[in-house]
Parts: sequence; C-alpha cells; structure tokens
Amino acid sequence: MKIVVTGGAGYVGSTLVPRLLSAGHRVHVVDNLMFGGQALLPHFLDERFSFAEVDVRDRAALKPQLADADAVVHLAALVGYPLCKKLPREAVEVNVQGTENVLDLMPAGARLLYGSTGSNYGEVVGICTEDTPLNPLSLYGETKTQAEAMCIARGNVVALRFATAFGIAPRLRLDLLINDFAYQAIHNRYLVVYERNFRRTFIHVTDIARAFVHMLTHWDDLQHHLFNVGHDSMNYTKKGIIELLQRRLDFLVHFAEIGSDDDKRDYEVDYSRIRGTGFETLIDIDRGLDELIRALPLMRIQHPWSNV
Repeated sequence: MKIVVTGGAGYVGSTLVPRLLSAGHRVHVVDNLMFGGQALLPHFLDERFSFAEVDVRDRAALKPQLADADAVVHLAALVGYPLCKKLPREAVEVNVQGTENVLDLMPAGARLLYGSTGSNYGEVVGICTEDTPLNPLSLYGETKTQAEAMCIARGNVVALRFATAFGIAPRLRLDLLINDFAYQAIHNRYLVVYERNFRRTFIHVTDIARAFVHMLTHWDDLQHHLFNVGHDSMNYTKKGIIELLQRRLDFLVHFAEIGSDDDKRDYEVDYSRIRGTGFETLIDIDRGLDELIRALPLMRIQHPWSNV
C-alpha cells in the first residue's frame, strides 16, 4: 500500500513513518519543513520512502503528491493553541483550507486517516465520549473541529481524537505539557504552574503512531469512523504530573493563582470505543516519564546572551 503522510516531518509524523515502513508500506511524506526535516534523514536509504517539500496550501504542487495514494494520513497542521494564536491567518489556511485541498485532490477511493484532537471538546462537564457535543474554545480547537467535520463528511475515513501527547520523538516538541514540565525540572530546576487541578488525559507519541497503524490494519472491521484515542489510566491533573516528577527529580515548584489555558482542557475521556477494536496503549505515565528523564538532559539549549 502506498501511504501519503502530510506533515510527516513533525512530532507525530516522524514517529509514524518508520512504523509504516516497518509494516511493509511505501511511504511518501509531504511537508513544508516548517520545523526542519532532520528527523526523516534515516529513511532515505529505504527505496520505499520518498519525500516532497510541499505546503498543503499549494494546490498545484499538492495534486501530483496525492495522485496515486492508497491511503492518506493527514497530519499537516499548525498544532496547539499558542501557535495558532500567534499565527491566526496561517492556522485557518493550513488547518482548514489545507485540509480542503487534501480532500479535493486525493483519490476518491483512497482511505483517509485524520489526526484530530481532544481540544475539539472544549470545556466539558463529565466524561467525554465520541458523541459529546463539541465546544472548541480556542482557534486551534475551532480549526481542527471544522477540518474534522470536513473529513468525516467525505467518508471512507477514520478520525482520531488524541489525548495530550508527550514523549520523545525524532522531531521533539518541548511545548507539550509533560515534556515542558520535565525539561524545566531537569534544566532550570524550577517550575511555575497555573490551574494546578486542571485534568487531562495523556498519550505517548509512540502509541499515537501505533493507533494509525492499528486502524489501517483493521480498516475493514471497523464499525465507527471516529475514535477517542488514549487510556483511562493516563488521566492526571497538572499537580499530579508534578508530584510524579518530584519523586524522580529535585526541583522547586510554584503553583500560581494567576494564569489560564485558553483550550480549557479539563475533563475525562471515555476510550471504550477504541478498546473495542483491540487497541490498547502500551506506554504508561511512569515509563514515559522515565524515558523523558533519561533523554532530556541531552537537550541543551544555550541562551545566546547568557554565560550560564
């Protein structure tokens, strides 16, 4: 099967691509290299791997990249409310218009897997299921909700609403909550945390990649086109994550009374639907934190105007 991965040089894509290659697929990555392409370098020796530097907003350049795809994993997006808030015009162009381009240009019979997000739920009281009404509160959530609806309307699609990602990947992200907390605790030994009791469900980036492969493998047996992806055991407050880190690291923390998360992700999520397909996450919070603590000391970012 030939699989086109848009945004394949990113955090999730760089973790997914080697798994697709290992499963025997041909993989074609389409990425504008907004954050570089170093994570893809190991794959160029594999003849089943190919790459094109193309922005999903460029219809003319995108069309030939999708022409012979058997499946498309659509990951290309401006991810997270801070980035979308910083670049609001680009967020709409990439997340919504770019998705429209992918839908218009990919083969009618090709499978579509869309990387969606729990941010679509917004502020919710109670436990979220796939049928919970969506109420996105940030531009990121709004654009992803709109794009998800477009993908579902197309058909022959699986949309995956992921919990908050964390963990080491070939293209690392340090802005994600757990990754950021661990990095600050290791390198600065001090954390300022607001909304300490806000609760989120987390998922390791490796399990995100596994979920895409799982869906492709079980496509013909799937009874639904929309899945929450995560695990009930990975539901923690910010304070809970800090306490787990404090068992492993020596650092100071200040719980601030001022500050808020525009996404308002403070809820629990039901994951029974995806468990019904046979999928289970493999990396729990303890294993994931241990990985970060072993790996993040290698990530040394020198401030150009500091002698420390």
